Amino acid sequence: MQHAARVTAALVAHGFEAAAASERAATFVQCAAAVDAMGSSPTGRVHVWAPGRIEVFGKHTDYAGGRSLLTAVERGFSVVAAPRGDARIRVIDPGTGNACQTVLDRGASAPDGHWSNYVATVARRVARNFPDAKTGIDLAFVSDLPSAAGVSSSSALMIGVFSALAAVNRLPESTTWRESLSTQPELGGYMGAMENGLTFGALAGDSGVGTLGGCQDQTAILCAERGRIVDFSWMPVRMLGSHALSPSKRFVVASSGVVAEKSAGARDQYNRASRLVRQLVAIWNESTGRSEHSLAAVVQSRADAADLLRDLIAQPAADRFPAAALRDRFEQFLLETYTLIPAAAAAFDQSDWATLDDVTARSQQAAEQWLGNQVPETMALVAAAKSLGAIGASAFGAGFGGSVWALVEGADAGQFERDWSDAYRHRFPDAAARAMFFPTSAGPAAISWVDEAEVR
Repeated sequence: MQHAARVTAALVAHGFEAAAASERAATFVQCAAAVDAMGSSPTGRVHVWAPGRIEVFGKHTDYAGGRSLLTAVERGFSVVAAPRGDARIRVIDPGTGNACQTVLDRGASAPDGHWSNYVATVARRVARNFPDAKTGIDLAFVSDLPSAAGVSSSSALMIGVFSALAAVNRLPESTTWRESLSTQPELGGYMGAMENGLTFGALAGDSGVGTLGGCQDQTAILCAERGRIVDFSWMPVRMLGSHALSPSKRFVVASSGVVAEKSAGARDQYNRASRLVRQLVAIWNESTGRSEHSLAAVVQSRADAADLLRDLIAQPAADRFPAAALRDRFEQFLLETYTLIPAAAAAFDQSDWATLDDVTARSQQAAEQWLGNQVPETMALVAAAKSLGAIGASAFGAGFGGSVWALVEGADAGQFERDWSDAYRHRFPDAAARAMFFPTSAGPAAISWVDEAEVR
């Protein structure tokens, strides 16, 4: 069986429709050719599909211990990697010619704010947590995700690199893996810790990529279900269930063209939202003598916890964020986690689109007014989607740029995409030149495999 046919069969078995799998297989063939051009071994080649994701609900809830509704998109990273005879890691995007090199070592480094930092972060963490891993890779990837746009392109890249290194170094066979990463949610939590630099269980952390985020993106990519919205709570990662997306509905995603690179320009704003949560937890613990590990744990610790924390926030203190900023951050977390997400989950289960529309609008309003992570372009995209008849529309991701999802009738998705794009181009022509619009159903999770036909 030819390479493209083998890839197509693997993707169909994983949940891709036949036409989409065949189209995607061409990108794997392109990657394989690039790996050939690197002079790499033809044996033991690892293939990885790592999709982007939509945060349907759960704005900045994961690192606070809250809850999220998530799905994968049908776009992402196609990866082919070959094992090397040394610890070097060479990565190339054959579509653009962009390339980087690092080494599987605790000292691996890359320029701050450059995409190669994600590769070096994976290399460092694998070397630290799996010291017996000594085999590097030659890796090629092709991605049709917008970059730094809130659809988790950076997390998908890291999962692609990690999956390849894990396969060639047989990490799933190690005691460390069996004890710490035996389930996909655990692996999602670990990948989040890899990005934010935190220790995960017995697996020591390091500097990460410099963001103080959680593991929502990584878990969505690894645990998504075809045709469904997955439902997770955080700290620890726990799957609560999933909710069917009606086959008659589709998402349309619009990246705003306002770049929100979490490891560079948007990092300080993103980290401020996280630090507000950390300070809320610290205020609680210092005042009560408790040691809660998350904002959700604070809220759930006693029946009057929310009211008590509001009172504590109002008390003046030096070296704190302003009380108004702390209050707004707390109210957004409470509303999203304990009111809107349960209502949205029920609305998906009951195909109650009127309720979903209302809940989505409230989530977006809270992001604009309390979370403060929206820009004129994302707010305009939401408003335009609603004026064009979307069932619901909301910005998602870290914010300060990024993307917006709209839920529409599947039969209307193509025309809606064109109309939405035209409206945005008229309002923000400069940003629209960098924007990307695409329809998607709820796609399958990441997958990796070794092409047995290439193992000699």
